[in-house]
This record gives sequence, C-alpha cells and structure tokens, in this order.
Amino acid sequence: MFKQMPGKVRWFLVFWLFILSAVSFLDRVNISVAGSSIASEYHLSQVQLGWVFSAFLWGYALFQTCGGWLADRLGPRRVLTASVVWWGIFTALTAAVSPAITGAVFLFILVRFLLGAGEAIIFPASNQFISRWIPTQERGIANGLIFAGVGAGAGSAPAIVTYIMVQYGWRWSFWLSALIGLLAGLVWFLAARDTPEEHRDVSLSELRHIQSGRTAVSLSVAPSDKGPIPWSAILRSKEVWLVALSYFCFGYVAWIFFSWFYIYLFKVRGLDLKATAFYSTLPPLAMVTCSLLGGFLNDQLTKSRGKRLGRCGVAVFALSLTAVLLVLGSQADSARLASVVLAGGAGALYLAQSSYWSVTADISGPSAGSASGFMNMGAQLGGAVTALLTPIIAQYLGWTCPFLVAATLSALGAVAWLAVDPSRILNPVEQSP
Repeated sequence: MFKQMPGKVRWFLVFWLFILSAVSFLDRVNISVAGSSIASEYHLSQVQLGWVFSAFLWGYALFQTCGGWLADRLGPRRVLTASVVWWGIFTALTAAVSPAITGAVFLFILVRFLLGAGEAIIFPASNQFISRWIPTQERGIANGLIFAGVGAGAGSAPAIVTYIMVQYGWRWSFWLSALIGLLAGLVWFLAARDTPEEHRDVSLSELRHIQSGRTAVSLSVAPSDKGPIPWSAILRSKEVWLVALSYFCFGYVAWIFFSWFYIYLFKVRGLDLKATAFYSTLPPLAMVTCSLLGGFLNDQLTKSRGKRLGRCGVAVFALSLTAVLLVLGSQADSARLASVVLAGGAGALYLAQSSYWSVTADISGPSAGSASGFMNMGAQLGGAVTALLTPIIAQYLGWTCPFLVAATLSALGAVAWLAVDPSRILNPVEQSP
C-alpha cells in the first residue's frame, strides 16, 4: 500500500505534511472568514470575537512544548495521527454550539482552546520528522514545502468558506473541514513511519543519503535509539531563546492576516464580499510562493555561503522587508493597493519561515520536537496577543496603528536573528537526573 517512487519516500511524506499543514490552517482560518456571521448570530462584539480568536491561540501556544515532547518520545507518526483526530472532533464541535445555550460565548472559547491544544502538535511533530528523515542540506526546501501548506490552507479558506456559507450556512464549513482532516490523517497513519529505517519502501541508497546528512548529534545511530537532549540544555541555549523571541514577532505579524485581514478589508476598507474574498487570498498565496522560495534560498545559500548567511541572513532580510511593506501598505489610500502591498508583507514574512525550523532541527537533533515546540510557543503567544490586542488598538487608535505595531515587532525579530549562531549544536552529553 502507498508505493512511492524509489528514493523518493521522504518527499512523499514531506508532501503529505504539506497537506496536513494546509488542512490545519483551513480548520483554524475558517472562523475568521465566518467571523462576521458568527458575531451576528451570537451577538458578539469585535472584542468578544477577538476572545474567541485568541482562545485557539492560547491553547495552541500552551501545548506546543508538550506536543514536541510527545513527538520526541513517541514518534511523529502516532502523535500526529492522534492530533488530527483530536482537531477534527473540535473543528466539528465549533459548529455545534447553539446560540440558545446559556454561556455560548464561553463554550465557543473552550472549544477553540481545545482545538488549539490538538493542533499544537503538528509542526513540532513535523520538525521531529525533519530531523529524522531529511538531511540537513535539504531542510530548507522541506520546511518551505511544509509551510507552504499554511498559505495553501489559509488561501483556500476564503473562497471555500464563502461559497459554503452562501450555499449551506457557515456551520457546514466546519463540518466539511473536519471530515477532510480525518481523511488526511488516515493517509498519514498508513503511509508514514517514525524513521526511514522502519519504512519498507525506503531504498538502501535513499537511506544512506538520509543518514549521511543528519545533524551531527544523531549521525551515529537511528534517531529512535538516541536519547533526547535534556531540557536544561535546551533552555540554556541562547539560540533557542533568540529564535523563540523572533518567532513571537513573526507570529504577531502572521496572525493579523489570519485573524483580521478579511474583516479589515470588508469592514474598514469597504470592499464588497466578492472583492474581499478575492483580495484576502493574496496574503496566503504570497505565503505559499515565498515559503517555497525562502526554503530554496535557505538551502542554496547554506551550501554556497554557510548557515550564517543561508539561515540567518535570509531571515534578517525577510523580516526587515516585511516591516517596510507593512508601513507602506497600511497608509495606502487605495483599498486595492493596500491589499496588494500588505499581501507582499505577508509573503516577505514567509521568506523567513524555513530559517526558524531548519535551525532548530539543525541544532537540537533528537530533541527537535521539544526545541521547535518551545520556539513555536513564542509564535503562537504572539498570535494570541494579536488576536486580542488588534481590535483594542484599532478601536482607540485606528486601523493603521495595528500594522505599525506589527512592523515594529518585525524589525525586532530581524535584530534577534543577528545574534543567532546556527552552528552551535546543543550538547547531547548532559544527562537528566
């Protein structure tokens, strides 16, 4: 079952992680598209809707480290499958909350928090897969492909959810998203294995290629046989803290587009529903393109000029460009021009995406899930702050100000990368008591 081309098993599984990434973002972004309908039916203010948005992100942020720890110990195959089942259930439950129930807003918040807790596993588990299956010289493009799923899922959500809302009502968008996720999770469970050594379709040449390019901390043995790096070593790492800080800034910027961009175009810029659906697809499309481009540049520059330029340099450039485009786009008079320039800012941001995940896989080896989960917690805390703070800033200072705050944080994220040493591998010798 699921026979792949000889020597290409790892890329089939990376592609399926792209699919799961896309489905996860379809599941989480559909609420921002359906947000106006939900707010109207449940009589929610924009601030209350922000609470619902941020509830997902708090659950997502708080369970990142736990999800990475589970992936390190149990392997990405079973952990990710269980995660997909979990988030499918809670995506469906989002549509089951009745407006007639007392405390419906609280139930919405609880369901979205638990959905976030389930989805928290996907990217730490994916990075644990990367550390086991992908040689270091291919990690940029592999991560670029996986995170292109973010843009694909977020980009397809406005058109898909708008169509379903018009034809069948907003609840059906959640039920169908849940079904798609469960089917994608089933394929992953049947096709994936925790290590290439366990997969019967991995050829000897592909296995040797993978083993020859693993991070130095795990070259000598299969990842499943290597003990995890102690948490004390992870938390003492300057690099882990710096990329987590920078990823907080990244997450703050990204979630303006995931949570508020559709509403911003419709309510603030005055575009009609059809134009809003079209222009709100531009940031995710830019994210897909730039995630792949950033991954390619990451690998090519790393091979030719070293990780300092390939990993760190790309991130510094991307985040700096993002800051400039956010400032310009937020102050454009034309709604359509603003949409295009801000979408460019979203794309520029995702040029940096591979850098974060490639560096954490490179420096942490068998504990890539834990280290990247800790890092990703920073991004989701940034996103949770965005979801809650953006409407408050906009209410008191106008809608230009949230984008200026995001531009400032993007510049801060670029500065943090200047101090990262991508060659400083975490010490695997220290043992936990």
